[in-house]
Amino acid sequence: MDVIDTGTEQLLCDVDEGIALVTFNNPTKHNALSSPIRDALPRVLRTLQANDDVRVVVLTGAGEKAFVSGADISEFGTQRTTPEARAAFDAGQVDGARAWIELEKPILAMIRGYCIGGGLLTALQADIRICSDDSQFGVPAARLGLGYGFGGVDQLMQLVGPSWASEILFSARQLSAAEALHVGLVNRVVPSGTLRGEVWSLADAIRDNAPLTVRSLKVAIREARRDPSKRDLELVASLVEACFRSEDYREGQTAFMEKRPPAFRGR
Repeated sequence: MDVIDTGTEQLLCDVDEGIALVTFNNPTKHNALSSPIRDALPRVLRTLQANDDVRVVVLTGAGEKAFVSGADISEFGTQRTTPEARAAFDAGQVDGARAWIELEKPILAMIRGYCIGGGLLTALQADIRICSDDSQFGVPAARLGLGYGFGGVDQLMQLVGPSWASEILFSARQLSAAEALHVGLVNRVVPSGTLRGEVWSLADAIRDNAPLTVRSLKVAIREARRDPSKRDLELVASLVEACFRSEDYREGQTAFMEKRPPAFRGR
């Protein structure tokens, strides 16, 4: 196992057998997104992108009570009140959003407990979300009186549609795991005792597939969500062509004919 230095104990990251586990480790505040976490996260994501040994990224929260409970409200007075402070905060948010987009590896969110506000936005960065049956989801912005940026509204609406996004945002109420599954916030709901096993089973399956193919699919899905005028279809085409030219493509065919699991190497 390789442990990645994040620069803070509030964000942990290790890589084991091709799977990176990123843990939000602020349990006394239900893993709220503190300044140290927000500052470290873009750097960690870029480190994972640059690491060819990483094939899958799993996000989770420390303990059993929360994935991420949102932003650290105790910091709002100094960081989200004056125009200057909000501008600095927003600049950090932009860098974080860019780092999520740049991460072209599958991301799984392993959710247990509270997944609220900024925690829900963090979970939305994942390609696949699996939660325990005791999880809760919501966006409390309307109860706090803060302005909610367009990016977060757009991400939520793309996933659940305008009607459910309206109810989630306007009411600020918390949704149960069953409701989250119904509206499309999560892929599946499992008993809390089996959550890690379910997530790791899926992560193992993705890790063992052809990395170049998985990357090309993730980029294609990313581009499909963009405005048609801004899609980089040449990039998608080049990644697809790289799959056909790869050693992994030949390995996949050979393994199929020999009736054995393929051993993909990402080239």
